[in-house]
Amino acid sequence: MIWRPVSTMDIRLEFVLLARQPGADRRALCRNFDISPQTGYSWLARYAEAGINGLQDRSRKPLNQPRKSGAMLESQVVGMRRDHPAWGGRKISRVLADQGQPDVAPSTVTRILHRYGLISAEASDAATPFIRFERDVPNALLQVDFKGTIQLAHGQTSPLTMIDDHSRFNLLLEACPDMKTATVQRLMERAFRRYGLPAQINFDNGSPWGSPSAPGQLSTLAIWLILLGIEVTYSRPYHPQTNGKIERFHRTLMAELFNRYRFADAATLQQALDAWREDYNLIRPHEALGLATPVSRYRPSERRFPDRIDPPQYAPDDVVLKVGWGGMIRFKGRDWKLSAALINHYVGLRPRIGADEVYDVFFAHYHCLTIELLAQ
Repeated sequence: MIWRPVSTMDIRLEFVLLARQPGADRRALCRNFDISPQTGYSWLARYAEAGINGLQDRSRKPLNQPRKSGAMLESQVVGMRRDHPAWGGRKISRVLADQGQPDVAPSTVTRILHRYGLISAEASDAATPFIRFERDVPNALLQVDFKGTIQLAHGQTSPLTMIDDHSRFNLLLEACPDMKTATVQRLMERAFRRYGLPAQINFDNGSPWGSPSAPGQLSTLAIWLILLGIEVTYSRPYHPQTNGKIERFHRTLMAELFNRYRFADAATLQQALDAWREDYNLIRPHEALGLATPVSRYRPSERRFPDRIDPPQYAPDDVVLKVGWGGMIRFKGRDWKLSAALINHYVGLRPRIGADEVYDVFFAHYHCLTIELLAQ
């Protein structure tokens, strides 16, 4: 498959679909997409008048195609399945409806797939629904992780992914040259500047995320996020299902992209990732969303990325200490170990109400450690 680069029309469509969400701050979206309000409202007006065609020519076929004959419909279903091997009858039926063919039942699509040997009885039996849990609103929780190492014809890469727990909207899908903190922070900042800040981010354990297994073992990346006012949490060690939605996202990415194609280099892969991301967010129906698309459930956060990141503030009763070499603090004649990444930052020791000589150590809102001075 020849992957087309994401076009200006793709960006316009994403803007319009986000701006049409109830309660959307359209002027903030214009800033995030680096367009003037006049341009943004012009796109919205053209979309309202003529749909996607109003956003000018797109490389995809228009979504308001006339109904097809039986043979043409079968060809369309087969082609869609071959382009998207993970799509079953319900997804393809929904996409056809979105493209102006509302009368093609999922069962009809499934029969076509069986007839062409594109779906097995075992796969049909396995497609049973299960209970899913999600946050009630967008941006309440983001899940972030690397999709492991992908071998290229020339080198290797590690795709960085970020999805919204409520909507499954993919905010970031980038072929990274490495897993270094600076690389991850740069890409996350780019996503935050476009989509705003979440309330919480959940990570797996390990570099560059950090680990809660030892008291206060924050990473440099986690410290940056905490200073942005984001709650940082971690999956239970050896329980990747805690980050289950992004694990499911990775399986979909493997099935639809990496298991089917090989890429020469990171630039070629990124072009494919950009195109796949647009389809995933804007076109692909999602079973867990009642066959809605992620973009229909997502809206950018009202919390903008700040122009300046201020140091944390502590309560008047907190004992404020500067973290020294090796991540150590000294309190009442004893040394206590925190994260080495906290060197030169200030932490607050908060007396625990109702407990004698017990202090909770906070970095901003993050609880690092409990000090019990009377414990042996």
